[in-house]
Amino acid sequence: MDVTLSKEPLGPAVPLGDDQWFNVVKWTIFATFQAEESGITSKNVDSMVSSADPVIKRLLSDKDLAAGLGLNPDWVVRVTKAVGNYGEIYERNLGLSTPLKLPRGLNKQWTEGGLLYAPPYR
Repeated sequence: MDVTLSKEPLGPAVPLGDDQWFNVVKWTIFATFQAEESGITSKNVDSMVSSADPVIKRLLSDKDLAAGLGLNPDWVVRVTKAVGNYGEIYERNLGLSTPLKLPRGLNKQWTEGGLLYAPPYR
C-alpha cells in the first residue's frame, strides 16, 4: 500500500481476565518471530530439534516455559509445523504471492529493518 493507514500495533484479542490464555497467545506469537529469526520453518523444524544452537534448543524444547504455560514441551515444534514461522504466515496471507501483494515493510524482523523481535526464552 502506498499509504500507512494505521500505526498502532494490532494483534489477537483474548477475553479480559483470562491470563493463562493471554500468555499462551503472546508466547506463541513470540515463538513464530523467533523461529523466523532462527531460520526455523514448517519444513525444517524436525531437523532443527537436534540443533546445537542454544537459542534454537531452548525455543524448541524449553520445559520451564512450557510448564508455566500449561503446554507440552514440544509446543513450539507443533505450532511451527502447523502454521510456520511469522514470515511463512505473513507471506501465505498477505505477502507478494497473494492477491493483496503487501510487502513486509515494518513487519520484517528487527535484523532486517523491521520491528519484530521476541524476548529471550530464558
